[in-house]
Amino acid sequence: MALKKFCLHRGCNTLVDSGRCELHANDIQAARQQYDANRPEWHDRYNSVRWRKARRRHLQKHPLCVECMKIGRVIAANVVDHIEDHKGDYDLFWDESNWQGLCEKHHNSKTARTNNRG
Repeated sequence: MALKKFCLHRGCNTLVDSGRCELHANDIQAARQQYDANRPEWHDRYNSVRWRKARRRHLQKHPLCVECMKIGRVIAANVVDHIEDHKGDYDLFWDESNWQGLCEKHHNSKTARTNNRG
């Protein structure tokens, strides 16, 4: 017979066989459901087969980071960036003329600038 352990939820002293007690296991499940319900629809587009195929196709056609090329560097693009933030707009999201290949460094710095502007 295995020893019981405390629930993994901080501050809970309920003894369980493993993991979380029934009360806190339900809290976690409810939190996940709420997160999924509130997650923006466009977020799922980045995880779709359609996006992965479109991304791969775009990077094959445009293999170099456009920002690196501006400063004379030849660095592979590994991110397809939306030039104008689509903000959930379906048509703008899929508009290939709004896409550019960026290296991770340039994409991260652009994202940070955009997020800081609010």
